[in-house]
Amino acid sequence: MPTHEVETAEAHEAAALRPGGGGAAEKRAYVRRMFSEIAPTYDALNHLLSLNVDRRWRRQALAALDWTRRPDGLYLDLCAGTLDVATALASSAGFAGSVLGADFAEPMLRAGLARAPLAVIRPVVADALALPLADGSVAGAVVAFGIRNLADLDAGLRETHRVLVRGGRFVILEFSTPPSWPARAVYHAYFHHVLPLVGGLLSGHRTAYHYLPESVANFPSGRELAARMTRAGFERVEWRPLTLGIAALHVGVKP
Repeated sequence: MPTHEVETAEAHEAAALRPGGGGAAEKRAYVRRMFSEIAPTYDALNHLLSLNVDRRWRRQALAALDWTRRPDGLYLDLCAGTLDVATALASSAGFAGSVLGADFAEPMLRAGLARAPLAVIRPVVADALALPLADGSVAGAVVAFGIRNLADLDAGLRETHRVLVRGGRFVILEFSTPPSWPARAVYHAYFHHVLPLVGGLLSGHRTAYHYLPESVANFPSGRELAARMTRAGFERVEWRPLTLGIAALHVGVKP
C-alpha cells in the first residue's frame, strides 16, 4: 500500500477515537486490533516506558482490592491483557481463590499464558461490556490501564457492578494528567513525543503509542470518574493520584 494511503488510514483510525470522531463500534474494532498486534512486545515496553513504576502501581491496586477479606473467592481481572495483574494476585501469599482474566484481544491473553499459574487463573476472551458471568458472582474486580479503552465507559462500570457480590470492591488503575504545571509539562513532553517515538520503533506499530496519550487526554478526570462510578451504583467511592498524578487509583464498593 502506498505511504500516503497508510497515513490516511491511520489518521482515520485516530479520528475515530476522538470525542465525536467515531462510534463505539469503530473504537472497539480499532482497540482490539491494535492490542492484538502489539501483544508480543506489550509487557517489555510497558516496563521500559514507565521505568518499571507500573509494577508498583499494580501492587497498590491489588492492595486496594483488599482480597484478604475473602482469599478463597473468585476475582475478576478486567481488560486483563497479558495477565500481569491476575498473575500477581494468584501468586500472592495466602491467596486461595481463583482469578478470571477477561480480555477481548485473544493474542494479549496468549502472550501471558507462559508465566500464568493456570491452575488458579482462567483466561477468557470476553468483552468488558458483556461479561460471561452471573449476577453477583465475583468477590472483587480490578482493571489496570484498560478502562479508558472501553467503547462505553458507563456501560462497563454498570456491567462490573452487576457481576460483583454485595460488598465487593472494584479497583480502577488508570493513567491521568498531573495537576501541577511543572509535572504536566514534563508529562506531556514525554507522552506526546518520547513515548510514541520509542514505542513505535520497538513495537513496529505506528499508531499504538500515539493512541495512548490521545486516549488519556480524552479520559475523564479523577473526580469525574469517581462521580460516574457513583452513578453506576458504587458507594464509598474514593480516588487518589499516584506519582505526581501520572496515574490514579479509584475504589468503589457494591452496596
